[in-house]
Amino acid sequence: MKISSAEALRLLIPAISLAVLLAAVFYLQPRAMSYTGLNLLFNLAVPIALATIAQMIIMAVNDLDLSIGTFVSFAACVTAAFMPEAPLTAGLILGGAVCVYALTGFIITLRDLPSIVVTLGMSFVWGGLAVLILPAPGGSAPEWLRGLMTAKPPFVPMAIIASLAVAALAHVIVMRSTFGVAIRGVGGNSRSVARAGWSVLRLKAGAYALAAVFAILAGMALVGLTTSADANIALRYTLLSIAGVILGGGEFTGGRVSPIGAVIGALTLTLAGSFLSFLRISPDWQIGAQGAILIIVLGLRLLFNARQNGGQSGSKTGGART
Repeated sequence: MKISSAEALRLLIPAISLAVLLAAVFYLQPRAMSYTGLNLLFNLAVPIALATIAQMIIMAVNDLDLSIGTFVSFAACVTAAFMPEAPLTAGLILGGAVCVYALTGFIITLRDLPSIVVTLGMSFVWGGLAVLILPAPGGSAPEWLRGLMTAKPPFVPMAIIASLAVAALAHVIVMRSTFGVAIRGVGGNSRSVARAGWSVLRLKAGAYALAAVFAILAGMALVGLTTSADANIALRYTLLSIAGVILGGGEFTGGRVSPIGAVIGALTLTLAGSFLSFLRISPDWQIGAQGAILIIVLGLRLLFNARQNGGQSGSKTGGART
């Protein structure tokens, strides 16, 4: 899995941010520097990473999905309510949800509608369906899913191994496959993609369907960790997923995304919650503190980019004078 120099530069600041946070946690709580400690720190990293990848795919085509959180909650409710006893029913419901997601992307593109407005409306649909399926917290996780998410491989906790696997899979799909190149092309210049013979409508519908698959996996992973679900279990994932993509070097325009960076961003946000807990910051203030961390990282990225661009322009000027 090769990484271009441009992508490596985008990964630099998120990786440094994660390393600094991890060092701070180890300083505050040395016992966290163990297998059990790392497992607790990154316990919820996998569902957040999967939701972040889902959001990243939508952002790759220049859209933004404000329904990710409620859709992950819906997927979790379906998993907890139907999958243990009626896996076929659960599969059909989730498959239908993927089709609805694809149709949403198709309509947004066909009618040139703002994705923020449409997905915000869909968030109420998914939230309502989640409440209908599980009016109160409940359900259970299938044994195989629970076993998978709580497995204890040697040396490295399952959460870290699974996050690395998610990053590798997303990198191959988005950065190396023909489909991934095409959807990033839609985000960069949809007219050029259309002139090359691709259907922008189909590509966007496919991107939304692929995002739905990752979001469903996020909901399933969350149930595997919590062993139950409710309609509000993942509402924060909408903002966390956007923040994770941006932290990881993604941008709102131009189809510029980084799957590996997005997973690093998700890990950073997961770790930030543990770090703030060690500082005994009230949960009511933790969201604001996470926002402050996001602003600091973005400021560092802008400063880094400005210096890099300044150095490049300076070298070009010097070359022209010579």
